[in-house]
Parts: sequence; structure tokens; C-alpha cells
Amino acid sequence: MPELYSHGRKISYLRLSITDKCNLRCRYCMPEEGLPNKGHAALLRVEEMLRLLTLFRGFGLDKLRITGGEPLVSRQLLPLLTAITPLDFADIALTTNGQLLPQLAGQLKTHGVSRLNISLDTLNKERFALLTRGGRLRNTLNGITAALKAGFEPVKVNCVLIRGLNDCEVEDIARLAEKRPLSVRFIEFMPVGKGSMWSEDNFLSIAEVKEKLATLGKLIPYQELYGNGPAEVFTIDGYKGSIGFIDAVSGHFCHSCNRLRLTADGLLYPCLHSGLNTNLLTPLRAGADNVELARLIELAVSKKPPQHEAWGAQQRRMNTIGG
Repeated sequence: MPELYSHGRKISYLRLSITDKCNLRCRYCMPEEGLPNKGHAALLRVEEMLRLLTLFRGFGLDKLRITGGEPLVSRQLLPLLTAITPLDFADIALTTNGQLLPQLAGQLKTHGVSRLNISLDTLNKERFALLTRGGRLRNTLNGITAALKAGFEPVKVNCVLIRGLNDCEVEDIARLAEKRPLSVRFIEFMPVGKGSMWSEDNFLSIAEVKEKLATLGKLIPYQELYGNGPAEVFTIDGYKGSIGFIDAVSGHFCHSCNRLRLTADGLLYPCLHSGLNTNLLTPLRAGADNVELARLIELAVSKKPPQHEAWGAQQRRMNTIGG
């Protein structure tokens, strides 16, 4: 099969959501009451994910990120990792909130995951519990330690910036990269999902964050060796790790976007900030052959816009589209 291109961009990276379930209820991701979970019959099974991933490999996609919801709560995770070993992805990464990572980091490593992104928006345990609606900060911090001990490189720590919530902690969070080889990444809060709490009042730009970090020392450009994302990466003299910035709102990186998103219910999204999608689950279960499924994948790529639509066009919440 030919490689996939969209507006001159080679598509090489798939984000696969394996569940819409999560063990947290983060305020910027889900409503307090949570969301009704789809039954197992409405979600891709391991053998169906394997079939689609085989097609994506045939198109030349060699980078895979497994997301959720929270992928570590899914019983399909380890069987899926075992099943896709023969596909020989060049890079398999996973995004997690870290709550279950202390128990699972070693298994993820032995099952072929090469990189981890761990969400951590605050170092204050009360604020963490408030933001996540009940999560335990200690679990995520222990998860970071477990990931380092298991030999993951790099271990990325993702911090979503929200003015009035965690803007007072920017320097402390950046210091996580001082004594350990962590890649701390600050991400601008994006208006994604129906009923999102995003507003201009709680938006904090990367430019403001860089000003705050000037108190720690000069930001030195750093060439990151691993990763498929749009982060601008620096280090500070004496730091073992790095500090990255993703200006998803104040800037944009559409011109270099190389990714597709496949949701747990089988919808293929060419752009996070667009409602356009192509249903792969229904034809797959209706008996479509690989030729037809490949045609649908090419159709989805043809819908990938040169740049994203107006903010708010994506109505699905992040836990259902793969954060």
C-alpha cells in the first residue's frame, strides 16, 4: 500500500484509544458525574484493533501511542501489546495518569512499550484531589519513580496550564527535571469537548510560562532524541532533564501534523480539533475486506485539513477521543 500524505505531510503516527473509561474525573476532561461508559460490544476488540493496526502499518505508519480514557484500566492493554509485537512498530508510547503505574510499569516495559507520558498538573495533594476529583498525588509520583526504575527513556511529565489553578506552581513543576532525567512539558489548555471549562480567563500562554521560568536560569535549546510531538524543548544548566512547551492555542503546528486518531469505538479522526471522522467499526463488523477498509482509511486522510477549524469544533470530550 502507498504511504499516506495530506497537504504535503507524511502521516506516520497513530494515536489509538483503547477505552473511554478512566479512574479519575479531571475537571477539564469530564463532568463530575462522569460519562456513561459504552458497553464492550460498542468498542473495538483486540482482534479488531490488530486487524486495523496491520493495515496502518501497511500504509507506513510506524509510530503508535496508546491512550484512553485511562489505558491502564483496560483489560485489553496487555493482550493488545502482545498481539501487535509482530507488527514491529518503531515506537510504541503510552499516555497515562499514573495512578496504576507503580504496579504496571515493569509489565509495560516487558510488553514492548518504549515511552511513557504521565499527566501531572499539580504537586499540591489537595489541589490534585480537587482537580482530579479524588485522585491521589502520591500514586502518580510513585508511578513516575516506577517508570524511571523500569528503564523508560524518556519519561515525559505533561502539565496542562490553567490560570488560577496551577500557574503558581510552574517553577516547582519545572524543577522535577532538575535532578532526574524527566522531560517536563507544559501544554496550553485547549478548548476541546462539549461543555469544556476552557475560557480566556483561565488560559495561560506558553510565553507567560517562559517568563516565569526565567527565575530558574536561561532556557537552553535541547535536541530531543525521542518523540513525535510538536514540543519546543529546552534544558537549564545543571538540569538532568528537559523542559518542553506546546503552544497548542497561542501558536499552531498544523503544518507538521503527522497523526491520526482512532477512538475506542472505531472512529478515525484526521484532526483533533475537527468533528470530521470515518467509521471503521461498522464496516469491519459488517464483513468489509481489507481493500475496503484501506479505502476508508485513505478517505479519512483526505479529510485532514491543512489547519484546524475554529476552536470548539470538536464536541467529543478528551476521554472519548484519546487525550
